[in-house]
Amino acid sequence: MTITGEGSRSASRWWCCTQKAPNHHQLARDSRKRTRHRTTHKRRGSAMKRTKTAATTTTTRSEGTVVPSILELPPTDSCSHTSFNYKFYRYQYLRPVAILYIALAVILANVSAFEPDFVYPLENVTVAKGRDATFTCVVNNLGGYRVSGEATPARVAWIKADAKAILAIHEHVITNNGRLSVTHNDYNTWTLVIRNVKMEDRGVYMCQVNTDPMKMQTAFLEVVIPPDIIYEETSGDMMVPEGGSAKLICKARGYPKPKIVWRREDGREIIARNGTHGKMKATIVEGEMLSLTKVTRSEMGAYMCIASNGVPPSVSKRLKLQVHFHPLIQVPNQLVGAPLGTDVTLICNVEASPKAINYWQRENGEMIISNERYLMNENESSMYAVQMTLVIRKLHKSDMGGYKCISKNSIGDAEGTIRLYEMELQKKTKSAHRVNSVEDTSGNDEINSTPNIDQSDESNKIHKNGRLYKGLQAGEHDLISSSTSDASVRVGPVNLWPLVVGALALALTHSNTPRVRC
Repeated sequence: MTITGEGSRSASRWWCCTQKAPNHHQLARDSRKRTRHRTTHKRRGSAMKRTKTAATTTTTRSEGTVVPSILELPPTDSCSHTSFNYKFYRYQYLRPVAILYIALAVILANVSAFEPDFVYPLENVTVAKGRDATFTCVVNNLGGYRVSGEATPARVAWIKADAKAILAIHEHVITNNGRLSVTHNDYNTWTLVIRNVKMEDRGVYMCQVNTDPMKMQTAFLEVVIPPDIIYEETSGDMMVPEGGSAKLICKARGYPKPKIVWRREDGREIIARNGTHGKMKATIVEGEMLSLTKVTRSEMGAYMCIASNGVPPSVSKRLKLQVHFHPLIQVPNQLVGAPLGTDVTLICNVEASPKAINYWQRENGEMIISNERYLMNENESSMYAVQMTLVIRKLHKSDMGGYKCISKNSIGDAEGTIRLYEMELQKKTKSAHRVNSVEDTSGNDEINSTPNIDQSDESNKIHKNGRLYKGLQAGEHDLISSSTSDASVRVGPVNLWPLVVGALALALTHSNTPRVRC
């Protein structure tokens, strides 16, 4: 290294003091420090004056990098001053770094001093028996907190408050219950899981942090049970006589206690009689017991007992109520008429409970058996009502007479009677045919061809089949009208001479006078 210029003397003294070859990179850094230091003192109005070196030393490394000369060091008269100034400038450069480290230390100290805090409240849980329940506790600032007087950090514990039993600490389960487990997400969330929940698990659960003072939050675990019918304490199908009383009982278990309602399967109303209050009709009746008094046959049917407590599913049981009474027969038509050779149907309506045996008989006691001429059928219209039908095909004379529909059950029997008679078809009488034949042959072609007759003379004329009749007596007019209007009415002996004379006179009159067309 070659040193030239005015600063060679000062550089030589610094070199002799250090007694070793200086590092070029270190010298460059020291030069920059001294430059910044001089600039700072000038701004503050410092009286310190430093001479500037005129000469510069330039050294070039193998890579071609230019390093400032060491002659920029402040002039000193002793080697000790030069060494002191170098250290001073070095410490001035490190001061901002030290301040930064101090600030970080303060911040970390403050962060570690924050107390743990719950982020979310512990929520109540409702779960059905046999399912899994989960509690989640979220705690911040737990890792850096130390329990006072101890070196260990704060921890989270799970406690069953009503039983005062510690369940778990951090991730370790303390209690002897294989259905419990605790998980931690390595940050701030702790989770307590209870599998296959039972009724004894119901109660208050606590998430606790062992700070000073202790911090905690609680939640309640509600265990519910779906409803279930207690069959041994519930009524079954029931049979009562008509006019009697019936008490239907239905009981169910579950938590909360189930509510029981009654309905009829067919949707009809339930009739409840409350003594002085008379009858009360309702589609739905609440209560474990349904009391029916003075039962009628219309109340017979299936009743549904439905239990529910808000926990699905609801359950129900079907109870059948039978009302017993002796048979009752109603005959819509007791007298039936039909012509020979036709088909006829006899009908009887039967009501009976329990189910009755129904059959048909002739009035002489002969039982009718179904065959190609006798067809019997029964159509049920309700639980206790049946319509009996007997179809007789191609009536004979021997089929006329009385028929009985008979119904029998364990309580009694009943019968209805129907009489079948022959009905004759209506026929035209011989006299009516004779009058019509005379009318057809008495007129001529001209009269038959007359299309219309003047309506003004209709009071003195009778218009029948296009023929005009005049001069007839009132009684004869009525006779002809009645005989032609209803062929089924029998007509007595008639004197035909006035009719023939009138027809001849009419024919002669038309032959001497011109034809009038309307």
